[in-house]
Amino acid sequence: MVNWTKTEKATITDIFSHLDYDDIGPKALSRCLIVYPWTQRYFSGFGNLYNAAAIIGNAKVAEHGIKVLHGLDLGLKKMDNIEAAYADLSSLHSEKLHVDPDNFKLLSDCITIVLAAKLGSAFTAETQATFQKFLGAVMSALGKQYH
Repeated sequence: MVNWTKTEKATITDIFSHLDYDDIGPKALSRCLIVYPWTQRYFSGFGNLYNAAAIIGNAKVAEHGIKVLHGLDLGLKKMDNIEAAYADLSSLHSEKLHVDPDNFKLLSDCITIVLAAKLGSAFTAETQATFQKFLGAVMSALGKQYH
């Protein structure tokens, strides 16, 4: 269980209140697939992922990026019990999809990079620390079924 201060909860809530899912989601997943090409193996049904331009222009990648980013809403709504909130998704990713849990960290790093670029100077070191604490809690919860 993660302990959150009032300031941390307020920071996470503020980030999500300004989040442009349709922009950040596709960019983050595209970045992950381009920078870490081995992650593409989980998306074989998405069609052409042969180069950066194809990935960036792929509608299925964009759609899934938005879906993943909206998946973080669950953690926002249940910050005091993130582990339980992601129990079903943890089972899905481990038992059915067989996703390597290290990929959660790679994607979370890409989300952080894209968010930092979008927010600019508003994404202070303190904001980043809080956001990464949140993503770390989500990653831990998603990886729970693997343990």
